[in-house]
Amino acid sequence: MRKLILASNSNYRRQLLEKLQLEFACCGSNVDESPASNEHPQDMALRLAIAKAYAIRDNFPNHLIIGSDQVAALDNILLGKPGNRDNAFQQLKVQSGKKVSFYTGICVLDSQGGEFRTDMDKCEVYFRTLSDAQIDRYLDKEQPFDCAGSFKSEGYGITLFSKIAGDDPNSLIGLPLIKLVNLLQAFGLTIP
Repeated sequence: MRKLILASNSNYRRQLLEKLQLEFACCGSNVDESPASNEHPQDMALRLAIAKAYAIRDNFPNHLIIGSDQVAALDNILLGKPGNRDNAFQQLKVQSGKKVSFYTGICVLDSQGGEFRTDMDKCEVYFRTLSDAQIDRYLDKEQPFDCAGSFKSEGYGITLFSKIAGDDPNSLIGLPLIKLVNLLQAFGLTIP
């Protein structure tokens, strides 16, 4: 079996991939994540997933490389990682009572032959109407400053939502495992 490489240093993605009980290594990719002019969030997520896989291709001959990227958008306006509490507060305030779409692009690249396959998962998060005090309490309990949308759905962030709609709950955390299994099987991996 060819070795797997996750083109990411994200602990969230690593923990998700571990659920598949496959041997793999991680290698971060240095990719400019700036949006292209007038780029739709879905297109951006897929472009970056492919770019992340290709960015490390030369370092891993005869491997299957997994690239993934997630883009959050409210009315097609990108919501990045907040980086600090003030930005997280503002993001959550803007999302209060609204639907936010999360697009997670995934790419599996055969580094030897150059063949790659991609897929996209969309997850919609419906936020409760949140008061400033509720947002403050959430940010006191969890510091989601490295997460697109300013929450951790796998943690206390779930309390911010009235509903989640999507095919794969893992997608919201950053790696759509159902679609990943399909892609890996298409490359001949036996799972389970």
